[in-house]
Amino acid sequence: MLAIRLQRIGRKGYPVYRVAVQEAQRHPSSGRVVAYVGSYNPHTKQSSIQTEDAQKYLDNGAQPSPRVVKLLKDAGVKLPDWVKTSDVSKQKSIKNSDKLRKNQPKEEAVEEVPAEA
Repeated sequence: MLAIRLQRIGRKGYPVYRVAVQEAQRHPSSGRVVAYVGSYNPHTKQSSIQTEDAQKYLDNGAQPSPRVVKLLKDAGVKLPDWVKTSDVSKQKSIKNSDKLRKNQPKEEAVEEVPAEA
């Protein structure tokens, strides 16, 4: 089975990724690569996808990773019905929201009256 996933390249501390079609059971850095269908730079959020090649592998059953699904959707590739798209919002649920400072009752400022001598 084939997988479409990101393969890290670039120098230390500055990753750049290739969008690679490779065997799903292998590690991304050591698996046999069938084809490269694009690249992604996370620093500039710039991606270049070869849409025809990516569409060909998707139609033949290659499984894209969640990040690649997002990149393919942004590039305009028509995804098959079986591909799972994540609708995860950036907002995380907050545990114990009543303990947050903004949800605590306001403390009233008590003015001290100077003692008369």
